[in-house]
Amino acid sequence: MRLDAGISVRCIDRLYRLRRHASRSRQHEDRSKEQADVTAGARRYRLPLLASALLLCGVIAWRVLILPAPLAFAGGHQVELAAYPGRNPTGVPPELDGADVVTRGKYLTEAADCMACHTAKGGHPFAGGRPFKLPFGTLYTPNITPDRETGIGAWNDMHFLRAVHEGISRDGTRLYPAFPYASYSLMPDADVLAIRRYLETIPAVRLANRPNSFGFPYNQRWLMAVWSGFFNPGKPFRPIAERSAQWNRGAYLVEGPTHCGECHTPRNLAQAMDTRNKFAGGVAEGWNAYNITSDRDSGIGDWKPSEIAAYLKSGHAHGRGVASGPMAEAVELSFSKLTPSDVAAIANYLRTIPARRTNDTPKAAGPAPGQPSLGAGYSGNGARIFADACSGCHAWNGAGAMVGEAQLSGNRAVNDATAANVALMILQGAGTPGTPRRFMPSFRQSYSDKEIADVANYVTARFGSKPSTVSAKHVGELRHE
Repeated sequence: MRLDAGISVRCIDRLYRLRRHASRSRQHEDRSKEQADVTAGARRYRLPLLASALLLCGVIAWRVLILPAPLAFAGGHQVELAAYPGRNPTGVPPELDGADVVTRGKYLTEAADCMACHTAKGGHPFAGGRPFKLPFGTLYTPNITPDRETGIGAWNDMHFLRAVHEGISRDGTRLYPAFPYASYSLMPDADVLAIRRYLETIPAVRLANRPNSFGFPYNQRWLMAVWSGFFNPGKPFRPIAERSAQWNRGAYLVEGPTHCGECHTPRNLAQAMDTRNKFAGGVAEGWNAYNITSDRDSGIGDWKPSEIAAYLKSGHAHGRGVASGPMAEAVELSFSKLTPSDVAAIANYLRTIPARRTNDTPKAAGPAPGQPSLGAGYSGNGARIFADACSGCHAWNGAGAMVGEAQLSGNRAVNDATAANVALMILQGAGTPGTPRRFMPSFRQSYSDKEIADVANYVTARFGSKPSTVSAKHVGELRHE
């Protein structure tokens, strides 16, 4: 009996172990099957996910790298200059048809606004050294006087053409597109060489170029070859056969020499002009370069041609605002030098640019109340500063009490929700320093960043259509721009 009992216990124990082993085997098989199912499912969905990811990357790359040509919006057929039946839209205007090459070159140099970028504050004209602060470092413009050691006196015509059209210096160094060669590439050789003939006549200045402060990878100039491959058309201007001679002349000036899009078009991820939003507004040296499309609220669609012409020639259009910052400089050194026929051509062309709405610059508000106590936020610190320092010139209704340039109502800057340009005008003043056109002094030393932010926000609230909330921190950044 004891033997049988021992055998029975052993049998039961063995059966239990076998059953447990079988259970574990089944669990292992189940887990293996589940894992196989998961793997099969992953394989089943991996290809569609990969395809979707590649498609998304392709769409982003296409949006960034493949952009509409400058005149793609206009329709019609582009033809070679020799095949255009109207007057050649390049070169100089009819008023200068009989001028010598140096005079023509001077006109085109002014149209291209070369002096503005290649002259440091207080420095010699065209001797370079002007700093441009970018998100990845500071760029200093080069000396383009005829000095053979530090300027371009030792360059030949081919060196100059290659730099202006391709962004490649005499020694093969790639130039950064802060130099707008993507726009200048539209200028035919004759126009570029006329500029060179003029630059050969200016005083040579011996001034070594300052090195840029870019860090890796932005200091790798060879990358500009890739950038140029996508974003520099590299072909001279081709007029549209179905358009008038005046329209084509305006198109040439705006897209080529005056390079308006370089400031007034937003940039994409590759820092190229996003021509899908052509002329919808950009940023230049901290200043907002406003929408100049035909949109009637946020652009210039309701401006008369005479108002556009007045703004370009004098920097002021009654009821529209004044040019400040880089635009004031462009008016002084470039647009004010253009002939009336060229200014009219620019105005004609700009009015045909497709409308793009921008939310930061809504439709301009009307006049403000004439009484100080009426209107937005009179009790604040901004109102106190405005009463002390601003109301005497600008008036409480924004109509301007002394000169037309002091009018605030209708001014694009006070209808800008960022208030960046208002703050910069308070910091830097407005008009040309040292001349009667200096109609607003700088308050840089008079007020703190907080005080300037307060008065800027008050001005946009009282005279604009959308109050701003610019901070003292942002004003401090603009102060050091």
